Amino acid sequence: MKRFIVCVAALAALSACATQTSTPIATVDVQRIQANWPKFINYSNQLSADTAAIQHSNASPKDKQQQLDALRQRFVNMQNDVTGDVRNAVQQVATEKHLQLVVTRQFVGYGGTDITPDVERILKITEASPSGS
Repeated sequence: MKRFIVCVAALAALSACATQTSTPIATVDVQRIQANWPKFINYSNQLSADTAAIQHSNASPKDKQQQLDALRQRFVNMQNDVTGDVRNAVQQVATEKHLQLVVTRQFVGYGGTDITPDVERILKITEASPSGS
C-alpha cells in the first residue's frame, strides 16, 4: 500500500506541477507524512483490524470472500482519499512557491527543496518527526 501511495503521489505531484514555468525542484517525504498523519494511520489501522476480524471469523469461505471483496473496495476508496489529499496539498504548495517539479524524497538521493513541512501544515499534521535528511 505504501509503495503504491508513494508512486501515485509522485506521479500526481509531477503532473500537477508540469505546467509551471519556474525552475525550482522540490521533494516531499511521503513516508514521513504516512508515519505522522492521523488520517492515514487510522485508515491503515482500520483496514488491518477488519482484515484480521474477517480472517478469524467463523463465517463460511464464501461469506469471508464477499467481506474481503468489500474490504478491498474500502481500501481503494481510502487510498483515493488520502492520495487526493496529498496531491492537493502538494499542488497548493507548488503553486504558492512557483515550483516546476515535485518528487517524492524516497526517489531522490540528493538535491531539491524539502516542502514536506508545508504539506504537513496543509494536512494539519502537528506531530511530525524530522525528515531524516
